[in-house]
Amino acid sequence: MKTLYKYLNNENEHERVCIDITDDACEQVSKNYFLILASNVFTKLGDTLSNPKTVLTWLMSYVNAPVYLISLIVPIRESGSMLPQIMLSSYVSQKAIRKWIWVVGSLMQFLAVASIGFIALYFEGVQAGWLIIVAVILFSLSRSICSIASKDVLGKSIPKTRRGKLKGYTVSVSGALVLAAGLFLLYKSKTEATITFYSTLIFFAAAMWFIAAIIYARIKEFPGAVTKPEQDKPSVLSKLGLLKRDKPLRDFVIARSLLLCSGLTAPYYILLAQNNIGKETYLLGLFIIANGIASIISAPTWGKFSDKSSKNVMALAVLIASFLGIATFLIVTYSETIKSIIWVYPVAFFLLGIAHGGVRLGRKTYIVDMATGNERTDYVSISNTTIGFILLITGGLSALVSLVSIEGVILVLSLFGLLGAYKSYKLPEVE
Repeated sequence: MKTLYKYLNNENEHERVCIDITDDACEQVSKNYFLILASNVFTKLGDTLSNPKTVLTWLMSYVNAPVYLISLIVPIRESGSMLPQIMLSSYVSQKAIRKWIWVVGSLMQFLAVASIGFIALYFEGVQAGWLIIVAVILFSLSRSICSIASKDVLGKSIPKTRRGKLKGYTVSVSGALVLAAGLFLLYKSKTEATITFYSTLIFFAAAMWFIAAIIYARIKEFPGAVTKPEQDKPSVLSKLGLLKRDKPLRDFVIARSLLLCSGLTAPYYILLAQNNIGKETYLLGLFIIANGIASIISAPTWGKFSDKSSKNVMALAVLIASFLGIATFLIVTYSETIKSIIWVYPVAFFLLGIAHGGVRLGRKTYIVDMATGNERTDYVSISNTTIGFILLITGGLSALVSLVSIEGVILVLSLFGLLGAYKSYKLPEVE
């Protein structure tokens, strides 16, 4: 295991990198590296097979849920996992060992996703749409506590200059599994795919969080800094005041809020494809395959690049997403011929997958590297809570605009992405 770890991270036989972790944690790095890798691979596979940007968008359309509800699932899932973090961080910061928080959160995500499978089987239309929204909210709340705990465990267990590569390998391996799932969907499209088939896909996705919880429980985590309950008196508003006092954190949050186009535009590419091509199962398979290939190709490069300059990764990735969105708007608006070509949409989704992977890897590596200990917990929770508010507002406005013009939403979000590229580039280096 140690040999493979050194190979994957280009370490010499007698070299040992332990930047920003304790000596005890350094002894367990290789074991923890692969446990985190394996658990994250399973959750990312589950994420992809129940992704609101692809599978849930497709599923909700299949059960005839209204467009405005479909438009809400991405901002609700993302914001729901972020908004509570500033309140949950007080609880998390009191725990010297935090992996068990992640394990419980993962099991709750398993239950939430499984419920979507049952909803799809027994409900349809507006009723199915709202019930899926409720399940997504429950999923997001569970994901919220996992988000805080995972970054603390990663920061305590894996040294700097190795975290980006770990995330890159995680996305790449899960991308290969996603590719296999997409090929399976293409195969199944030869016969008529029923709602039972789609529900089974969701049940399989749910099982990934159950497996991940079992693996994550085996991580060897050492006690870290804690905050005593009587010390942890700041209110939510006073914690948010850190944004005013801490310029590096404030600049990061501003930049991150402008990077949302890579995630928020994804469902609209699916809806454009359904409007201009159709709702055949093979098209969903093509989207999943495109996403898997994008992860396999780009993730290791983004991860390696993030360990050198995560802020430049964010800038470059969102530039790709923005130019893609502008090009898509022009094609759909002005070219009747091109917008009717099947392969246009999977190719666009492939490029968006590359871009979004870079945005995610860049911002996650940046926030982990820019802080240590309980400061990291505060940074993550404050950043995510703020972005959660922005997501709700942006998502709500996007849902309204989508009733008029789907491609118009893509254009507006992409223009904000151009500004996000500039703000990301101006951030200070933290690696």
